[in-house]
Amino acid sequence: MKKILVTGGAGNVGGSLVEVLLKNRENYVVVVDNLITGSLSKIPFASFPNFKFIKADVNNYDEIAAIMLSFQFNYVFHYAALVGVKRTLDNPIKVLDDIQGIKNILNLSKNTGVNRVFYSSSSEVYGEPVEYPQNEHTTPLNSRLPYAIVKNVGEAFLKSFHKEYGMDYTIFRFFNTYGPRQSQDFVLSKFLKAAMNNEDITIYGDGSQTRTFCFIEDNLDVTVKSLENNHCINDVMNVGNDHETSVLELASKIIEITNSKSKIIHLPPLQEGDMTRRMPDTSKMKKILGRELTSLESGITRIVNEWKNYID
Repeated sequence: MKKILVTGGAGNVGGSLVEVLLKNRENYVVVVDNLITGSLSKIPFASFPNFKFIKADVNNYDEIAAIMLSFQFNYVFHYAALVGVKRTLDNPIKVLDDIQGIKNILNLSKNTGVNRVFYSSSSEVYGEPVEYPQNEHTTPLNSRLPYAIVKNVGEAFLKSFHKEYGMDYTIFRFFNTYGPRQSQDFVLSKFLKAAMNNEDITIYGDGSQTRTFCFIEDNLDVTVKSLENNHCINDVMNVGNDHETSVLELASKIIEITNSKSKIIHLPPLQEGDMTRRMPDTSKMKKILGRELTSLESGITRIVNEWKNYID
């Protein structure tokens, strides 16, 4: 049996990953989360015999050390982090605290024989873009915000631990990943909730800033295949979608799909943290998946149908 630790496993991506991992009864999955931004509602599988949840803070060495020394994990997915543009801008010191969590996880992984550490980095490490599409190895990392800097530092730690101790890693640079469990801190779910309630949709600036949106299943499929088939060992991979969409187009599309009466309201642009463009090079991801990525229209429609069923 493979023993797998998922930190931040009560979040959108982490919780969804855990659910997929648990379908393989050869996996024993332990979730560690401090529940500051995560929620127990995102781990509705507590009855699984191959699952355990422990409330703990990875930034506290004593708490995470007791867990990792006890279980002796084979694999670690380090997804715990303070997330959300506004939250991270408002709490820069708390963001920097996550560096300690990265160090704790890597030191304990090294000392307890973990086979590979999977790390959730972010498209934010690219900063204001200078190359399209953004490639894992040729695009400069131009990060300035605390959240992006911490993710970049985490990547450097993983590479250094591999060089110094031979510890294997995989770095996922997540671009906007959306799904039915996503919180309202993120643009797509925020817009979607407003549209389904016929409320105004607010956009910062003129809405010309672009993003790409990765449906959760695409994220999970490439992640699990990387684990099970030994892909992307000691390498970095963009995990996202390569269809570029403006924020204004996103709002209009959501209103159309939901047949909403919502109006689009423009607010002053954000002073920082709102990059003009995002578009990843997804060549590695597509090669591992062996299929096309989920379209934005299809992903939104699936969420709408699931939310409607939940409401009904």
